[in-house]
Amino acid sequence: MLVAIAFSRGGDSPSPAPAAASAAPTTPAPAAAAAAATATATGTVTITAVGDVVMGTPEFGLPPAGGSTLFNGVKRLLRGDVVFGNLEQALATGPGSKCGGASGGGCYAFASPPSYARNLKSAGFTVMGIANNHALDWGTSGQRSTVAALDAQRILYTGRPGEIAVQKLPRGGSVAVISVAPYSWAQNALDIPGTAALVKKAATLAPIVMVNIHVGAEGRSANRVPRGGETFLGENRGNSRALAHAVIDAGADLVVGQGPHVLRGMQFYRGRLIAYSLGNFLGYKVFSVGGASGQAGVLAVTLGPNGNFISARFSPTQLSSDGIPSQGGYGTSLVRSLSKADFGSTAARISSTGEITR
Repeated sequence: MLVAIAFSRGGDSPSPAPAAASAAPTTPAPAAAAAAATATATGTVTITAVGDVVMGTPEFGLPPAGGSTLFNGVKRLLRGDVVFGNLEQALATGPGSKCGGASGGGCYAFASPPSYARNLKSAGFTVMGIANNHALDWGTSGQRSTVAALDAQRILYTGRPGEIAVQKLPRGGSVAVISVAPYSWAQNALDIPGTAALVKKAATLAPIVMVNIHVGAEGRSANRVPRGGETFLGENRGNSRALAHAVIDAGADLVVGQGPHVLRGMQFYRGRLIAYSLGNFLGYKVFSVGGASGQAGVLAVTLGPNGNFISARFSPTQLSSDGIPSQGGYGTSLVRSLSKADFGSTAARISSTGEITR
């Protein structure tokens, strides 16, 4: 098990690098497990999450000013005790692209310079998911470069096998975050029992557990959550419903997803919120942005000290022709209709102003 621990903004402790993976997951000492189980923050905890983030890549173009203005139009929404995004790219330079330096023709490799990690920090992100189909586009050396760049900015990350990010909160309490994708080099979303076991482990480390799922088919026609597994280009992309329900059964308090590159509906299961896909949050010159592909949003969920749902809000965002996000769009009504269509009586209710209730 890999565990990275850090204080959020305002904390006074440095972020150590993740511990080396042990030969087999170890069980915390009884006293440590009890402390994690009973620890509570003084009040509520707000987790803010977005979908896919790609800050540009040399093959398609890098943004001006080193990407320092990419998040300006949405930065005010990226506030919370935990702010999570899915980093669907490497932070690396030089040779090593899976496409041999020539993206296109069915091969697409996403990487920005490691210095771009500072843009994530400036935007307000505290944890990034690195379990997705582009995180390894620059191979294992690119993955090492990515985590080194995030470490340098004191941003936590999660997504490798057995990896749990634990963010301590300055006022007390903590949040554990796990990110999964249907690949052997990630915490494998196809291994539902194994992922559920990791969630149980995370629940001994923090009183609140969030799970990010990067699963599902892709494209404008992939905005529904089917019953059963999904494939894309012949690849098994997992079973969203079964996975989300299993991790909640195992102790997760919030499930957020992305991967289909479009918004999907939201559901309550056993009192916990599942947002199956938050869409394309930022994709500088790499994503299709027409129609539903350009609609996304920021989800802010407030939980009680032990993970019970209190409130949530969805703030719609949209992508420019270059894939830069701004506030607005029709994502709220889209998620509302998809939720009702897919989940019926268990669908999240979303008001015209984005308030989410059971």
